[in-house]
Amino acid sequence: MRRRRLLLFLTGAAVTMSALAVSGFIGGYRLNLTPSEPLGLWRIEELQRPVAIGDLVFLCPPMTAVFAEARQRGYLRRGLCTGGVAPLIKTVAALPGQRVEITDHVLIDGAPVRASSVSREDGEGRVLLPDPGGVVPPHHLFLHSPFASSYDSRYFGPVPDSGLLGLARPILTFDP
Repeated sequence: MRRRRLLLFLTGAAVTMSALAVSGFIGGYRLNLTPSEPLGLWRIEELQRPVAIGDLVFLCPPMTAVFAEARQRGYLRRGLCTGGVAPLIKTVAALPGQRVEITDHVLIDGAPVRASSVSREDGEGRVLLPDPGGVVPPHHLFLHSPFASSYDSRYFGPVPDSGLLGLARPILTFDP
């Protein structure tokens, strides 16, 4: 009898947790476990206007060779975007038509971007190649994170705005 109660309790708890997880996912809630932005619970908010510089967004990256290598190296977490990766949470730093220069840091239209140092190797000593820069093409976004080790457009370049899921809104977050 005692064993049966325990089994019923555990089954009920598992069903409840699964229902909460599915409801949260459908409601646009996501858990960020990367240091690029504060850790915790975030919500994807539908964008009711054109994307703007400074917007913090969720975006599914395209499954190009650069992102396939990033997934293999462990820069991208598992998720439901194409290629089995999680959406990125990044700040829009440049829009179509803007000029991006990448040297040891990033310049957009000649102005330096705060916290944009470019690393030549990752935390495991593997070579990191910066994007060559240039004009952001139509329907693309240049994404940035002020976190020094962030994998962002400094390395993968502008990304198609077709992967844009919406604005990233913190719900319950903290900086470690």
